[in-house]
Amino acid sequence: MKNNILKTMPIVFCFILALTGCNKINDNPSGSVSVQTTAGQGTGEGGSDTTFGQEGASVVENEENTNAPENVQQGGGTLNVCFGDRNKPFTLYLYDNPTAAAIKKYVGTADWQLPIYHYNDYDNWEVMQYYDVPSRYEIPSVPENIESEKAGEVFYSEPNRIVLFYGNAQVSGEYTKVGYFDFTEDFKSAVENNPVLEGWGNKLVFIQPSN
Repeated sequence: MKNNILKTMPIVFCFILALTGCNKINDNPSGSVSVQTTAGQGTGEGGSDTTFGQEGASVVENEENTNAPENVQQGGGTLNVCFGDRNKPFTLYLYDNPTAAAIKKYVGTADWQLPIYHYNDYDNWEVMQYYDVPSRYEIPSVPENIESEKAGEVFYSEPNRIVLFYGNAQVSGEYTKVGYFDFTEDFKSAVENNPVLEGWGNKLVFIQPSN
């Protein structure tokens, strides 16, 4: 019963927003604008039917503090990410590649507010989250087969999906590397305890340019 209700929430939510406009642009104190997007598991603008994880995928215990993974070119700048409205920002360090550059460029024109509808009912939910980006944003990618992920790593998965691993894992997928967070217990707690935003009925992740 609970799963059926959860799975129908994105459909009802998108139907309501379809009547009022699926993407709102609101003023914020910084003087920029914020884009509120609708995205569900395989539904909403930018949604897809991608299934993450596969049978036999495993979670790696004992996360360690991680900085940049080895052998990856850095230098793509940074973004600020908040897990929940007005919560503490964490720095997302971007790699120097076209995928990360496109994401940074679009966030620079309109802060992203990406909803998380499904956060405890899909494979490997205890170590990863995904955020759908509106399909109007054209994001290039050069995917490669990734089989092992460190806590704090961020990837892009076509079409228009950002994937965050907040726990060490071994999950096979075709991903493009975007960047990483310095893994700390504060970071993990912020992701895991991101509250459901009142009036929305789901969790949000806020992505903004760094000052």
